[in-house]
Amino acid sequence: MKIEFRKVPQSPKNFSAQFDSVKIEGTFCKISPSLVKIDSTLNGKTTVQCARCGEDDTVTLEEEFNFLISDGIFKNESSESDDLVIEIDDHMINFDEIIESELSSIYSDYHICNNCTDIELVDKEY
Repeated sequence: MKIEFRKVPQSPKNFSAQFDSVKIEGTFCKISPSLVKIDSTLNGKTTVQCARCGEDDTVTLEEEFNFLISDGIFKNESSESDDLVIEIDDHMINFDEIIESELSSIYSDYHICNNCTDIELVDKEY
């Protein structure tokens, strides 16, 4: 799903996008001329590789995913905000690219499958 930045409403509007078996859904609205606030959840199942044995493992995603989208370079006037900011430069918000990017981040994380959590490969010091 794509939407032009200038067409984003001031009042919250519902959206939903899906990539493979992972779905992002929530609301978005414009909070300033160059910022859009997105409150969403990421749900579904995806396959990741175990970092120890290399076997595929399925993880269930049920995460709250809230962030801001900036039309151009984001200039933070106050250092109080801890929100994730995604900068776009083509004046188009593409929810499909956002979900693909978030999944890429999850894939690059360090995952251990259930079979490898019981194996003690490193000596522990007490």
